[in-house]
Amino acid sequence: MEGVKVSLACAFLIFAVSSIASAAIVEHTFNVQNLTMSRLCKRQVITVVNGSLPGPTVRVKEGDSLVIHVINNSPHNITIHWHGIFHRLTVWADGPSMITQCPIQPGHRYAYRFNITGQEGTLWWHAHSSFLRATVYGAIIIRPKPSHSYPFPKPHKEVPIIFGEWWNTDVVALEEAAIATGIPPNNSDAYTINGLPGNLYPCSKDRMFNLDVVKGKLYLLRMINAAMNMQLFFKIANHKLTVVAADAVYTKPYLTDVIVIAPGQTVDALLHADQSIGSSYYMAAHPYASAPSVPFPNTTTRGVIHYIGGASKTHITKRVLMPKLPSFFDTPTAHRFYSNLTSLVHGPHWVPVPRHVDEEMLVTIGLGLEACAGCPNSKFAASMNNHSFVLPKKLSILEAVFHGVEGIFTPDFPNQPPVKFDYTDPNITQTSPGLLFVHKSTSAKVLKFNTTVDLVLQNHALLAAESHPMHLHGFNFHVLAQGFGNYDPTRDRSKYNLVNPQFRNTLAVPVGGWAVIRFRADNPGAWIMHCHIDVHLPFGLGMVFVVENGPTKSTSLPPPPPDLPRC
Repeated sequence: MEGVKVSLACAFLIFAVSSIASAAIVEHTFNVQNLTMSRLCKRQVITVVNGSLPGPTVRVKEGDSLVIHVINNSPHNITIHWHGIFHRLTVWADGPSMITQCPIQPGHRYAYRFNITGQEGTLWWHAHSSFLRATVYGAIIIRPKPSHSYPFPKPHKEVPIIFGEWWNTDVVALEEAAIATGIPPNNSDAYTINGLPGNLYPCSKDRMFNLDVVKGKLYLLRMINAAMNMQLFFKIANHKLTVVAADAVYTKPYLTDVIVIAPGQTVDALLHADQSIGSSYYMAAHPYASAPSVPFPNTTTRGVIHYIGGASKTHITKRVLMPKLPSFFDTPTAHRFYSNLTSLVHGPHWVPVPRHVDEEMLVTIGLGLEACAGCPNSKFAASMNNHSFVLPKKLSILEAVFHGVEGIFTPDFPNQPPVKFDYTDPNITQTSPGLLFVHKSTSAKVLKFNTTVDLVLQNHALLAAESHPMHLHGFNFHVLAQGFGNYDPTRDRSKYNLVNPQFRNTLAVPVGGWAVIRFRADNPGAWIMHCHIDVHLPFGLGMVFVVENGPTKSTSLPPPPPDLPRC
């Protein structure tokens, strides 16, 4: 019996040592600087990381620790957000300006330190201060530990596909003018794939993403929508794709010929290269415009896939086939894709749905107006439950929480909208014009540690009915149900998927509709939930969850790092 105990102890020690040995500290330096780049027949000064657009790809394995040294050599304040990372007990590294930190000022630096635990797949990083996210972004690729494997066939190659938007103007000045006037900023001039607009735009014949593939091989496309404002349809001519993950959570394989991806979301999909050697096919993306009445940039970005053969990498010149993309306004196709994704039950890092609910919330989201004293017209605004979020200016919310500083935020975000009405009636303001006007505040919802929250996100149509991609920092959430019209608990609770719902960090709430998400507040800190259409966040479409400490040190908010930027 003693020998058995010794053997078990040795086995445990070997396992522990091997687990530690397999983890690594991955270190990067991000030099944030201005760069002059030529696009669309014009030279434009933009802000980038390490002189490239997109910025560097961060490659890690599950269990690794990351240290990212951000050196701000740009003329702008900057923070970096690690979109989708849980940041368990490293909330100080989450990155949203004035939520978890003051910005890194020009000429200063800050080291983001955090662990990659319980996550595999594609996430991304981006600026989280002003419109700098338009050009300050890049991929995070999290592979399984060395002893683990993907729950799908091993691909021959992994390819990041990052969608973006390009403006032929200074995006920081663009945002400043929009906030000052209350008028939304101008639409972008182009969409991009891996920073390149493609040959449908002027002066862009040679600025198109090219991918060489070998017939019979399998490719993993790691897609990220880094666009500022638009959901996108994406297709590859003569090919189908198998979705295997969304927001770094494995999904049940889903075969499709079209990908729909909202700002902030990621999709991993397998491409089987099954066409003829020497052939070429366009990949293309254009917007899904959920609100037809709202002006949008109706252009198309594209790249090209070339089939190469043997040792030769010569491209045979011939007609390149273009995919037929859905209509800009094809809501049924978008909803079909979004609602058909399900989690891979018992796959790596699978999380079952919590069955006990402690707190229920119904939150309306959408556009409204801000009354402006002395202005000829009211200003454009956005809100959640009629609270239009205002960032604090003196101290971050997380620092206020940790140090107990009052007056930075108010813990009064409501569980219900202040007035109940027919949320999806576009004519409601004709009889109730007062519904349009929002309440400006810096309000938070305080949750006890380990609270399970059911949150109904209800789009309203006061100014325009549109789909809103909502992102929650610090957590994934289960998407229990989604639909159109007004949420009705009596009717719609029967639609809840409690078996294998999507588990993700960003959800496109259906246009003129609703979605129900559920999450467990087991991560202490201050976590913003906001619309990932960047024209909306500066106008107030956000709120904060403050999660209180748990009963132990390992479930409590740690002190701030000594080099945390100061305001």
